[in-house]
Amino acid sequence: MTEERPSPSGVERVIPQATVTRLATYLRVLSILADEGVLIVSSEELATAAGVGSAKLRKDLSFLGPNGVRGVGYDVARLRAKIDSALGLDRGHRVVLAGVGNLGQALAGYGGFARRGFTMVGLFDSDPARVGTEIDGLTVRHVDELVVACRELEATIGVIATPDEAVHGVAEQLVDGGVECILSFSPMVLDVPDHVEVRRVDLAVEMQVLSFNSSRNVSGPAGIADPAIVVAPRPVSPPPLTSSPLTSTARLGRSHGPRIAGNPNPVNSSTRNGSVIAP
Repeated sequence: MTEERPSPSGVERVIPQATVTRLATYLRVLSILADEGVLIVSSEELATAAGVGSAKLRKDLSFLGPNGVRGVGYDVARLRAKIDSALGLDRGHRVVLAGVGNLGQALAGYGGFARRGFTMVGLFDSDPARVGTEIDGLTVRHVDELVVACRELEATIGVIATPDEAVHGVAEQLVDGGVECILSFSPMVLDVPDHVEVRRVDLAVEMQVLSFNSSRNVSGPAGIADPAIVVAPRPVSPPPLTSSPLTSTARLGRSHGPRIAGNPNPVNSSTRNGSVIAP
């Protein structure tokens, strides 16, 4: 899916999905900079901290309209606000979570969501031992209340962290409750209406990708790599900053957010009604 935003000429500009994903990364870096008191950042510094080339960064930001001053850089607060608006974060999101097992409890207790415009408003489960308990100030309700609760709480995003056998039923309840954005931590493909956006994090797939990447570093006898698998060379990472306020950001830029199965961004693998979208 792509985002459409007005251009300065009044014509809608289509933002590619890959750019939308990178905008979220730039926003994370800008948030760190703001916390560190940085007011101005150059395109080279921001690109290095985000792990992209400066030319790609400038192209991505061009979808937001005029940004920065040549020879000066970007105003951190202003650029952060523009990306917030482009991603629809300026209006805020109310999140309900179904499934408060180990993963669900970790998600429910993660404070970083609120700082990025996502407020957890409801927790649901079917286990009698969990219903009625409290997590981070929210009381766990029975999943049978999900449809009514979604409307009462005006939920905009539903997160599914249930066992696979319960995923389809929970997704149906979320849709019936008016939720149009679903994040699922199950590999199950969801059958939802076209107007409902679905993104999926398959932790097993993420670990399989890690396994594959690790195997690329393993060589056979005499240092000869296994010829059965031919892969493109790894991209060269940009050098770390040494004399900039972004030095700590360049080092930490990939480590913020909930760390799930080694993935710095919980929304890495994704789907749109079952079709895998590469980030």
